[in-house]
Amino acid sequence: MVDPADLDAVARQLGREPRGVLEIAYRCPNGEPGVVKTAPRLPDGTPFPTLYYLTHPVLTAAAGRLESSGMMREMTERLRRDPDLAAAYRRAHESYLAERDAIEPLGTTTSAGGMPDRVKCLHVLIAHSLAKGPGVNPLGDEALAVLAGQPSMAGILVPGEWT
Repeated sequence: MVDPADLDAVARQLGREPRGVLEIAYRCPNGEPGVVKTAPRLPDGTPFPTLYYLTHPVLTAAAGRLESSGMMREMTERLRRDPDLAAAYRRAHESYLAERDAIEPLGTTTSAGGMPDRVKCLHVLIAHSLAKGPGVNPLGDEALAVLAGQPSMAGILVPGEWT
């Protein structure tokens, strides 16, 4: 059961009522929710393959700036050239699917964020890395390493975890 105060905080962050929240998957050092884990199906039955969803407005804005910078295109190109990176990213995808399917299989191999072949959404990759910790999603980790050095991340990211 998710604490109603957390759901209220997430609703303020998103500007709408959250749907299908199973738990708070990442809390900022100040205790605010940063990532929610969502059910594979929303309460109305709609499939929702995005298991981890970035909610904190500072993080979502920062992810958007990274996306605008061309980082996704550069990461996708590196996946084509670097078999070790591609293999690690595929493992992140497989882990994501296994965790989601353990809750409720959706009958699809689509995970989120473009995994396993491209980078389509840094918000999802960052959320995945924050929820699972360093070493699970290499491209989410890379994005967080870039963000970790920014002054706006004080109080949002655990100091030293992504550097």
